Amino acid sequence: MGTETDMNSIEREFQELDKNGAWAVAYQEIRSESLKFDFTLVEAKKSKNKNLNRYRDVSPYDHTRIILSKGSSDYINASLVKIEQARRQYILTQGPLPNTTAHFWLMVWEQNCKAVLMLNKIVEKNQVKCHQYWPVGSKNGGEDIMEFTDVNLKVELASETEGPYFTTRILRLTDVESGSSRDILHFHYTTWPDFGVPQSPTVFLRFLNKVRQSGALAEEVGPAVVHCSAGIGRSGTFCLVDTCLILIKNNGCDAVKVRDVLLDMRRQRMGLIQTTDQLRFSYLAIIEGMKTDWDRINDNDPVIEEEEVNANHIQNNEEEDPPPLPPPRGESLKTNNVGTPDITSLPPLPSEPPSESSSEESSAPPSPGNGITKSPDGVRQRKHEERNAAVAEKLQEMKRKQQQSESWNNFKRSLLKPINISIGLVVIGGGIFLITYFVNRV
Repeated sequence: MGTETDMNSIEREFQELDKNGAWAVAYQEIRSESLKFDFTLVEAKKSKNKNLNRYRDVSPYDHTRIILSKGSSDYINASLVKIEQARRQYILTQGPLPNTTAHFWLMVWEQNCKAVLMLNKIVEKNQVKCHQYWPVGSKNGGEDIMEFTDVNLKVELASETEGPYFTTRILRLTDVESGSSRDILHFHYTTWPDFGVPQSPTVFLRFLNKVRQSGALAEEVGPAVVHCSAGIGRSGTFCLVDTCLILIKNNGCDAVKVRDVLLDMRRQRMGLIQTTDQLRFSYLAIIEGMKTDWDRINDNDPVIEEEEVNANHIQNNEEEDPPPLPPPRGESLKTNNVGTPDITSLPPLPSEPPSESSSEESSAPPSPGNGITKSPDGVRQRKHEERNAAVAEKLQEMKRKQQQSESWNNFKRSLLKPINISIGLVVIGGGIFLITYFVNRV
């Protein structure tokens, strides 16, 4: 990163935290400061709204919550986060539930949002982290349109472009009553693990650059909707890096304190950034982002380095052998992160891995009979179909296990019922016998 005299204040802070293995301490200080906030959660804690929250310990503050103007409820687990100095505003929200998907699209419509940024997969580590809230399309074996009659909205998949790290879609949102429609950009980051960090700052910054180039974060449009599963970890990381890079560009790096920006954001939505790794990654992405003119770099430009092989290996291992399930969502909000590994013992985050298309092209055998190598589009389509099939299989397996559990419980109840009746008859019979016996003796 250069000599200490060449480094700016953010780089020096990063190096100091790395050198002392103090990331857990820095994270704990931010968390402790956040616990002093005295903001109310009245609406989120109302009994009628509890089933509208994905996690019981992640709620929007009353003073920043998004209020819906029509429909059966004005409540949605979503917060407006504004950083005036950066002229940025975001709506951070949880991944929609089956019973909140209509509310989600109503919010997008009413807030005049141009884009939705999705930073999670539907299924992660064999757990459903978000409802399938947009139509997957007939080409993927689903429907092209989803209708939400309770809010008079419908969503249509207009187009989909899949990349190696993220997918971009255009979703047409229509108000059925008025007939007016808007095209909503859907940026889906598909390679960011829950409670984890992206494979490299380079990949993340290309995603951020793609979003910026679309105009989705501009002042002239409504705030972009940013969500992961809870809307605080990965979502908070994205917003912190984007905001800090804007502030650095406008005011210089020495005028920006990453910790203070994060605390300002936490005053508007609780728990933003959930792990020490996410905090460390934010610094890495900010440092790399301010050294490169990302507005001049196309997200499809190849960047091939030796370390990319290792990064690709890490990604493949994660897909084949997922890590243990994460702790309860509230752990990052309520504990001291005891047992956090020493950050100095961790390997540096890898550089950007090679694109799937290039690696597949080099190893793909020729098509039989014509000697033509598979096209990147064909490879992507095949991988897309495989991923959809894997998600569908996981969902089916979860449903199957649930049905088996219900069947077993019903079977146990059916067995126990006659036994309980028999025991009752024996007790009654025994009682009558004893009474008769004592009466006769008297």
